[in-house]
Amino acid sequence: MPAPLSDQVPSWFADVAAEVSNWGRFGPDDRIGTLNLIDAGARRRGVAAVRDGVAFPLGLPLSEEEGIQLGFIEGRVNPHLDLVCVNRPLSDDPEWIASSEDVLVLATQCATHWDGLAHVSYGAGPEGKRLYNGYPATEVTDRGAVRLGIHNVSTLVSRGVLLDVARAKDVELLAPGEPVTAGDLDAACDLAGTDVEPGDVVLVRTGQAAHLALPGRPGIGGKPPVRDLAAYTWPAPGLTVSTARWLRRHDVAAVATDTMVLEVYPCEDEALYLPVHVLHLVEMGLTQGQNWFLDDLADACAADGRYTFLLDATPLPITGGLGSPVNPVALR
Repeated sequence: MPAPLSDQVPSWFADVAAEVSNWGRFGPDDRIGTLNLIDAGARRRGVAAVRDGVAFPLGLPLSEEEGIQLGFIEGRVNPHLDLVCVNRPLSDDPEWIASSEDVLVLATQCATHWDGLAHVSYGAGPEGKRLYNGYPATEVTDRGAVRLGIHNVSTLVSRGVLLDVARAKDVELLAPGEPVTAGDLDAACDLAGTDVEPGDVVLVRTGQAAHLALPGRPGIGGKPPVRDLAAYTWPAPGLTVSTARWLRRHDVAAVATDTMVLEVYPCEDEALYLPVHVLHLVEMGLTQGQNWFLDDLADACAADGRYTFLLDATPLPITGGLGSPVNPVALR
């Protein structure tokens, strides 16, 4: 059963939560949710989608100068690289080998990343807030997540499907704060000429990455590229509550977008804050990703009409982690 809700949450949302919930579906001690749907068949579909052997990196740079964080979320800082030694000799012999060492400090969700299932909790009543599968939110401590840490995801390799909502709407990018509906996902499937199958990983492109002015990418409307982090961050297009039903109906293993928030922001109902996060991470156990760079991949898919590929998006094995940076690779 879904987590008990406070009286302030609309009843219609409770109905959606009950409809999409996967609590108990994969067993009482399940820790990876819909990633259980990735089986050998899903991986073989991904392998079968590879024709040319061309690889597309989907991750943003882990760089302080190129970082995308503006300080809205506490602790979510841009990556910082420290060189702790530079060409330091490893012996008294000046002709001997020398070593350089560096340390990277970053928030696990500062750039291209997965949100782990312990990232969000909600609920009310005597049982208090709950995580996916009914685990108490108190399992997240200052040492990390007890049962739902991102380290449980040992591999994340499956068939990927690009749903290019921007192209399906015949626009460069969606409007600020534009909602992506279940109908939009259907239209993107029609454009792709493919069906989403159980265990697939769905990547939803809105075109929002155009605001990042990444190297080699054109500007918006034929203008020179302009880096505008404020426009990238808020307001932003994204998934709506209706898409949770769609993803559950298609048994999608994981979903990612090219936006900061993943869901439409500002949120679609003033009474609900980040409702899609709640549905995905708490009710469905659906791992979700943000800040994926999908434009080069989308151009290649549009050029030859193939929107499926083998996707390797395995997170770092951060014990107890609430998320993980990732450099996903799509192989076509």
